[in-house]
Amino acid sequence: MRTTVVALALPLLLVGVSPAFSKGCIRGAAAGGVAGHFVGKGHAVMGAAAGCIVAHHHYAKQARAQRAAARNQR
Repeated sequence: MRTTVVALALPLLLVGVSPAFSKGCIRGAAAGGVAGHFVGKGHAVMGAAAGCIVAHHHYAKQARAQRAAARNQR
């Protein structure tokens, strides 16, 4: 049940996100899925969801820093 909720809620969180963030989500999901697979049975999906969220946050933070640096250069 939880897996279904996460699988349905995750795309709703990422609606309207630029391609750079979705690329980060895919990278994070791949890494998290592999890590979750090695942790134990049934953890691959949770690992992929967590990896997507963490990578999305990382790339969003990086983009904010780049925008701030570009504003400060002017």
